[in-house]
Amino acid sequence: MRPELLNALTLAYLGDALFEVYIREYLILEKGITKPNDLQKASVSYVSAVAQAYFMKVARESGFLTPEELAIYKRGRNTKAHNKSHSRTLTHNQSSGFEALIGHLYLIGNQQRIDEIVTYYKQVIESKEEQE
Repeated sequence: MRPELLNALTLAYLGDALFEVYIREYLILEKGITKPNDLQKASVSYVSAVAQAYFMKVARESGFLTPEELAIYKRGRNTKAHNKSHSRTLTHNQSSGFEALIGHLYLIGNQQRIDEIVTYYKQVIESKEEQE
């Protein structure tokens, strides 16, 4: 399979599911959250279009992503969304770009890089929450 030939929305579809599992595992195994209601509340701050868009802004500005990863992100970001609100569309597109990147890395078997991104993602989101 050649992920670069897949539709970016397909990559984002896969990346969304994978990322959700990473965050759920983190909340249960590392944060020790076990009640379903508490897990749902905690996951919202990590697995949302707003959080993913924020992470991508930080990752791009810090130079964390490789040129190839940026290209995959941009490909996913530039897919058409069907939201009516312009700001929601921008956020959704940025989120789709992030998810496409995760899906792409998974399909090429780059687990190490996914782990690095997820680790940095958790740091970025938790740092943002501490500042608020």
